Amino acid sequence: MNILVGYSGTDLSNKALSLAREHARIFNARVFILTSMEGGSGEKLNEIERSEKSLSDARQFMEEQGVTCETHQLARGMSPGEDIVKFAQDNDIDLIYVGIKKKSKTQKIILGSTAQYIILKAPCPVVAVK
Repeated sequence: MNILVGYSGTDLSNKALSLAREHARIFNARVFILTSMEGGSGEKLNEIERSEKSLSDARQFMEEQGVTCETHQLARGMSPGEDIVKFAQDNDIDLIYVGIKKKSKTQKIILGSTAQYIILKAPCPVVAVK
């Protein structure tokens, strides 16, 4: 079984990571931890370094419990939702974990909803953690 965690280092994504770790232990699954950045000149060096550190900490969190995992920092010019769905399609992912937070309708219109995109477009079940 392959599990994907959409990870940004926030409290919500850490909750998703914790739940994914527990399920990975039960099902002897491999976990892919994915961070998506826009790429190009949009990111500053300190943001990239912070993201790499966050992924390293997430990997250590998984390995402390003997969970096999891979980390990926993507910068392919896609939105995070598009990156996660594409990665899931390309890597035979069986289950996706994402953290969600409540947004107003106006915020969704202006900013979009990554979790909503993933839930609607993913090729597999999605577990939304709040």
